Amino acid sequence: MQTRTLGNTGLTVSAMGLGTMMMPDNEESVQTIHGALDLGVTLLDTADIYGDFLQQRFGGNERLVGRALKGRRDQAVVATKFGITHTQGPKGDPAYIKKSVDASLYHLGMDYIDLYYQHRPDPNTPIEETMGTLAELVKEGKIRYIGLSEVSTELIRRAHAVHPVTALQTEFSLWSREVEDEILPLVKELGIGFVAYSPLGRGFLTGQIKSFDDLPEDDYRRHYPRFQGENFARNLEVVSLIEQMAAEKGCAPAQLALAWLLAQGEQIVPIPGTKRLTRVQENLGALQVTLTAEDLALIERISPKGVAAGERYPGQN
Repeated sequence: MQTRTLGNTGLTVSAMGLGTMMMPDNEESVQTIHGALDLGVTLLDTADIYGDFLQQRFGGNERLVGRALKGRRDQAVVATKFGITHTQGPKGDPAYIKKSVDASLYHLGMDYIDLYYQHRPDPNTPIEETMGTLAELVKEGKIRYIGLSEVSTELIRRAHAVHPVTALQTEFSLWSREVEDEILPLVKELGIGFVAYSPLGRGFLTGQIKSFDDLPEDDYRRHYPRFQGENFARNLEVVSLIEQMAAEKGCAPAQLALAWLLAQGEQIVPIPGTKRLTRVQENLGALQVTLTAEDLALIERISPKGVAAGERYPGQN
């Protein structure tokens, strides 16, 4: 397994991680995690809200990850997150953080968390206060490294001035390239790793979704602008071009999309999410896909910045 180092703080992980958000709490998911570990994947990504969010219970996905890692804790770098609430908006005050980290440790069944992210910035708590509390947790040994998710360049600079930020997690893929303008140059300047979530456009870039009806009735993506109406049709046209290029390269569309992402910088680690071990195996095949300068230029023409029709999230301005 190829490895990459997140930032300047010494955290080395597999060049591709595994997002566990969509995993149901069942034996197949446990076996998928075990299979990923066997293949050399070390970075496992979860959050306190994953798993039971619609039922307004926290920790369901963390419990799954913890159960899967019993007896194999030393093989994994466990990343989880705090800060998204059901009714109060993003939280980052000291009392909330301390309560959240203890709850996550309990759900995971672990003594420490490798990488602890603030899931979304709290507009009511200065980032310096949040980082100060997280720095205390590092000293206490409850967490090893600090991460941020979906924050502005200003907040990244302010946070990093208090305590080194190891990783920034933000959406990045062939159809979500907003971070290229300011975020990626900044994290490279500061020596912060970049963990790319939804690197396959929430599954769209796999080429497996051909119509809106391919999405199950309870699938959250039915509510996302890029999967609706004219946006869907326009985005499907882009995916068809990616499929054509992948076929010519002798790889899957998902592998092409992930290989492009890996080629954007040594500090970038994608965390594609899946429920199935076969998909983990396919995604890891991207590490063997070599893209030439001509390939990258063609991808730029096929999927330039801003090509995706529709916003990333419902209600987004």
